[in-house]
Amino acid sequence: MSSGRRAQESGTQLRLSDAGFVAVPKRKRGAGMGKKPASPCSASSASTSSSSSSTSYSSSCKTIDTCDNTQGSAAKRRASSPSSKSSRAGLRPAGPFTSAPQHKHPNGPRRGTRVRAQRNLATKLQLRELSAAGCTAFKARTSEQRFKGIRPCGILDAHDPGTDDVKLCFLRRRSKVVEIVAAHDLVFGLTQTGICTAFSRTTRKRVCFLNTAPDEVVRSLFYNKSNDSLITVSVFRTDNYSSLKCRSTRIEYIRQQQPEKGFPLFETESLRWPGFVEFDDVNGKVLTYSAKEKVYKIWDLVNYSLLYSIEDKGIQEIKISPGIMLLIYARSACGSHVPLRILSIDSGETLTSFEHALHPERKIDFIEQFNEKLLVKQEDGNLEIIDVRTSERREVPSTDFLTPTAFIFLYESMSFLTFKERSVAVWDFRGELVSRFDDHVLWHPDCNTNNIYISSGQELIISYCKNGDAPTGSINVSDILSGKSVAKIAPPKAGAATDARLLGEFNKGLENVTALFYNEDLNEIYTGNRAGHIVIWSNHR
Repeated sequence: MSSGRRAQESGTQLRLSDAGFVAVPKRKRGAGMGKKPASPCSASSASTSSSSSSTSYSSSCKTIDTCDNTQGSAAKRRASSPSSKSSRAGLRPAGPFTSAPQHKHPNGPRRGTRVRAQRNLATKLQLRELSAAGCTAFKARTSEQRFKGIRPCGILDAHDPGTDDVKLCFLRRRSKVVEIVAAHDLVFGLTQTGICTAFSRTTRKRVCFLNTAPDEVVRSLFYNKSNDSLITVSVFRTDNYSSLKCRSTRIEYIRQQQPEKGFPLFETESLRWPGFVEFDDVNGKVLTYSAKEKVYKIWDLVNYSLLYSIEDKGIQEIKISPGIMLLIYARSACGSHVPLRILSIDSGETLTSFEHALHPERKIDFIEQFNEKLLVKQEDGNLEIIDVRTSERREVPSTDFLTPTAFIFLYESMSFLTFKERSVAVWDFRGELVSRFDDHVLWHPDCNTNNIYISSGQELIISYCKNGDAPTGSINVSDILSGKSVAKIAPPKAGAATDARLLGEFNKGLENVTALFYNEDLNEIYTGNRAGHIVIWSNHR
C-alpha cells in the first residue's frame, strides 16, 4: 500500500511489543522488527488498537510503531495529491459538442470530409476539457497507452555477501525485499533483514548502503518530498533493538555516496514500546509518542521543528486526517459510549468534543475519521457514518459491509478502498458501493500493502494479483472509480511464435513478488522478490 507515492499510502508507525519490534499497520505502518539479535529478519505487523481490528492506511501517511507480532507489512504511502475530477465514465452531453455520424459517399469521400475530421478532433478536445465523462474516458485511454508494452528490462540485487559495511551475520543473508521507494533517478530497496540499498536507475548499479552503522537494522523508509530527503527508521544492536531511531539524509548526499552526512531526528524522544513515529505528508507533519513521558508531539515535516505537545493519559489512539486529528479515549466503564475529540492539526486547538453511543456488549471493530466524516463499526453491527458538523447519520447494513482487513482513504475522490482477504472495493461516504474490480484478485490474502500502489491522482490502483491458475502472478492496473481493468502485465502465452527468452524473463520477474512501487515520473514499475532482487519494468529501454 501510496495514493501515489503510495497508497497515500496515512501513516507510518513503528511500535515495540514484549516480543520485540513489530510493524503494525495503523494508518500506514512500517515493517516489524525482532527484539533478539537472531530474529530481526522475521518482520511482522498487525493492528493492535484496543478499539479497532482493521487497519487504515490514509493515502498519505506512514506510521511506524512496535506492537503485535502477527504477520503483516509496512504500508506504502503513496498518494496525497491531485485528484481526478471525474464523474461517471461513458456519459456524453448531448448538444453542440456531440459529433454527427459520418456516412460514406458511394463515389468516395465527399467534399468537406477533412473539415469534419478536424471538427471531430476539436470535439474530442472539447469533450476532454469540458466534460467530466470525456475527461475520464481520455484518462482511461492514456492509461492504457502508458502501460502498453511494459516488460522487464533490468535487475538490481540488494544482496552483497562480500560487503564489509555490515558485521551482523543475519545482515549477510539473502532475504526478500519488503519495501521499495524511488526518488528522481534513485531506487531504494529494503530487505527483511534490514539492509537498505540505494541504486542508480541510470547505471543500474548500487550507489551505497543506507545502513550507517555495522549493527543498524533499517525497518522502514519514507521519502520526504518537502525537503528532498530520505528518512530511515532503524533499530540497533547496541540497545538490544529496543527503540526506534530516525535519520534524515538528503538525496544529493546519497547520490554522492555520502549517507553519513545525514542527521538524526527526534533525539529527545524515547521511542520504545508502545512508542511510535508517524509521518504524514498530506498535512506536512510528524506525530511521535514517547511511552516513557506519555506525551504525543507534533513536528513540522519540512524542518522537523516541534510545533506542540499533547499530554493526556486518557488517549487510546490518534487518527490523522487532512487538517484534523481524532483523539479516541478509553471506552466508558459501562461500555455505552466512547469519548472523542477533534483537534486542528496545525495549532492543536480543540474543534469539537463529543461522546459516541455504543452497544455496551459489542466490541469495537474500528473507529476512523475522514475530514468531517466519522466511521464507526462494532462487532456484528452496522457501519455508522456520522457527519460531526451536522450530526447527520447514515447506516450500512452489516450484511452489505463486512469488516475489512484494511482501508485506504482517497482524499481526492472523497471515497475509500476496503480490503477483505483478496478482494478490493470502493465505497463513498454515503455508504454506497462505488465499484468492485473486474480483474483484481490480490495475490496475498493478508492485504500486504507493499504490493499495492495508488497513483498520485488516486485514479489508478496497481497491485500484484492472481493470474488465473498460473503459478506466477501478474501486475494488474485498474481504474478506481469504474473498477475496470486498464492494463495487465503477465507472461505472454506460450506458442510457436513466443520468444522463449522473453517468456522466461516475465516468469522470473513475476515470481514470488514481495514489494511493488510505481515511478510515475519515469513510468516504470519496480518489483522486489524473495531472492532480494528488484526487477525494473519499463516500455522504454
